[in-house]
Amino acid sequence: MRKLPAGNQWIVAILLLSLFSCGPRNRSGRDADKTQEENWIQLFNGKDLNDWKIKFTGYELGYNLNNTFRVEDGLLRVRYDDWDKWGNQFGHIFYKDEFSHYRLRVEYRFVDEQVSGGPGWAFRNNGLMIHGQSAESMETDQDFPVSIEVQLLGGSGKGERSTMNLCTPGTHVVMNGKLLEQHCTNSGSKTFHGDQWVTVEVEVKGSEVIRHFVDGEEVMHYEKPQLDPQEKYYDKLLQTYGNPVISKGTISLQAESHPTDFRKIELLVLKE
Repeated sequence: MRKLPAGNQWIVAILLLSLFSCGPRNRSGRDADKTQEENWIQLFNGKDLNDWKIKFTGYELGYNLNNTFRVEDGLLRVRYDDWDKWGNQFGHIFYKDEFSHYRLRVEYRFVDEQVSGGPGWAFRNNGLMIHGQSAESMETDQDFPVSIEVQLLGGSGKGERSTMNLCTPGTHVVMNGKLLEQHCTNSGSKTFHGDQWVTVEVEVKGSEVIRHFVDGEEVMHYEKPQLDPQEKYYDKLLQTYGNPVISKGTISLQAESHPTDFRKIELLVLKE
């Protein structure tokens, strides 16, 4: 075989070194770990709700009031066509397992009209409840699980209304070094009007930090989620957790009076 000139040998070596030193990159520009990308857990399988538990205010665990949570056309749907009017019977659907360190990716959209009698604040409103108490531990008449709510909101067609906000049913967080005690705090996201699909992510690292993303852009972060000592379920949950700081919990979706579709709910477990 004919040898390359010395100068050309150096050029070939440099090109090969560059080729093998550049790893794959994902859509957000971060170095991609192929093994991790292949280990996303599909919490919603597109077929049924066998891995989920349903709880409505005033009803025992497992009762799907008015067939509100259902699977149609490969979507997990929250629907109110079998409701006459809203009766403050809030619903939540819990995934069967608890998680601590993970990335949760969801695609959702708001559709149709709010059920008659639904509260104004619940217009185009749903939520990803994370670090939540178990479905089994909820009281029969309890409206919301004690949790961190990653609030999903849709626009009305005019004005601004951010999504991926923070609400804290029975909890507090620390933001910018200060204990945040107000119930809801807006993110820095843009407004999504109409019935468009929106892709969001939550990065949860135990009690260290929680970050909200919309279309790959971070819009909010905070840390040290913890039980609110003024919450009436505080003593009960403190006995269960052993610590007011919350480092893991359930994931659930809401039924708060406005129809919502979910077409992807997937989770990537992160190293602790």
